[in-house]
Amino acid sequence: MTARRTPTMWDVARVAGVSQATVSLVLNGAGTPRVSAATQQRVREAVRELGYRTNATAKALRERVAELIGFIGDEVASAPFAGEMVEGAQERAWQDGQLMVVVNTNGRAEIESSAVEQMLSHQVRRFVYASMYNRPVTIPEGLRGYEVVIINAIDPSGSTWSVSPDEATGGREATEHLLAAGHRRIGMIDIETLESGLPAAVGRYQGYVEAIEAVGLRVDPSQVRFGGGGPEHGYIHALSLLDGPEPPTAIFCANDRTAWGAYQALQERGLRIPDDISIAGFDNQETLAPWLRPALTTMNLPFREMGWAAADLLLTGGARNGGSTMMRLHCDLVSRDSVAPPRGGA
Repeated sequence: MTARRTPTMWDVARVAGVSQATVSLVLNGAGTPRVSAATQQRVREAVRELGYRTNATAKALRERVAELIGFIGDEVASAPFAGEMVEGAQERAWQDGQLMVVVNTNGRAEIESSAVEQMLSHQVRRFVYASMYNRPVTIPEGLRGYEVVIINAIDPSGSTWSVSPDEATGGREATEHLLAAGHRRIGMIDIETLESGLPAAVGRYQGYVEAIEAVGLRVDPSQVRFGGGGPEHGYIHALSLLDGPEPPTAIFCANDRTAWGAYQALQERGLRIPDDISIAGFDNQETLAPWLRPALTTMNLPFREMGWAAADLLLTGGARNGGSTMMRLHCDLVSRDSVAPPRGGA
């Protein structure tokens, strides 16, 4: 048996009855208006007939840039939301015929450094740098000078494009939803202290304050708790709020895992959600929020949209702009069954 010979650009030119230069112009998208529509059609028909494929490796070596996007994340293989970010970026890349190389570093600097070097050696020149939770990050030294978009995080130096959730607006709209239901004593369990500087903790608390003050109320510090973002913190702080002098009629939990813990505390006290107290969360964690009973009203983090926007910035040249540039995407309210008007009014 003999191996089937791979068709070349010269073969396409012969079948189409044109020069190799004309085939190159058509396949590289530079044919119009230099090549007639009829000639372009003959070239494309010859490509299909012969099964010709562009040699991407040779093109990358020639142009010193591959038709690839490098996606580097700290927990892209294990975090519950990571797949949505990858899918969003991949969907946009595919629209331009670009493939994506995904590397999970597990937060290990040596893996990250090796991944960067490997991608650069394969002429990858565009990168998505992803964090699995919104926080300040610094891109690896090896990526400096290349096109990079950070997603679900921010660059404190302001020198790299970033795409992140609009945490403050999300926190405000979650609280507004509780206010619209008639609640006036609204507690909050944040995921971290404000001193941590964590954008999710700071932004969601800021939104909570804005919503409370917008209706002429003052934020009562006794109604606010700062935890660590886990269900155990939601449980402990929900009990603390219930034991206060004026227990809230609703609690805004700054993530769904905290809300899960709050559910357990309320159940332990014999309180029903939302009849006795309403709960709102944040994240819309698909493996949790819809499956709580009652299903949790929460804010959806736009992971797929962030991935799509990052790839779009890279492919349209937006990431080449200098200066401090930050894109914040809206978090939508997902209304389920955990919010109702307060019993007997606020």
